[in-house]
Order: sequence, then structure tokens, then C-alpha cells
Amino acid sequence: LREEAKKNGLQDMTLEEIREHYAQMQEELQALDAKEPKNMNSDAYEEWADEHEELEDYLDEILDRMEELCK
Repeated sequence: LREEAKKNGLQDMTLEEIREHYAQMQEELQALDAKEPKNMNSDAYEEWADEHEELEDYLDEILDRMEELCK
């Protein structure tokens, strides 16, 4: 879903679609949080942290787009 939205672009979504997408991405982040590896020194943790940061950055992009549409 995230890749599809990035490919199609947030620019083409309505405000309501973006709000819904944001809620879905927040759920994805919560699910990812639940899968956090215990060993912070492992490769699995590093991969998890990269994905987590990417998702947080994407959520910021969504918020920025919502702000643009609300102006």
C-alpha cells in the first residue's frame, strides 16, 4: 500500500484519501513497533530500525501534504 501510494503520488489523492492512508500507515507503524527485535546489536534490529525510520519519514510526508491541502 505504501509503495503504491508513493508510485501514484500523494499529489493525486484527495484530502479524505490522504487522511485514510495516514491512518493505515499509522497502523502499519504500530504493527512494526510490535515486531521490534530485542537485540539492538543484531542485523534484524538494524533492518527493523531502517524500515521504522523510513515509515516515520513517509508519515511526515503525508502530514506535509495534508497541511498543503488544508491551506
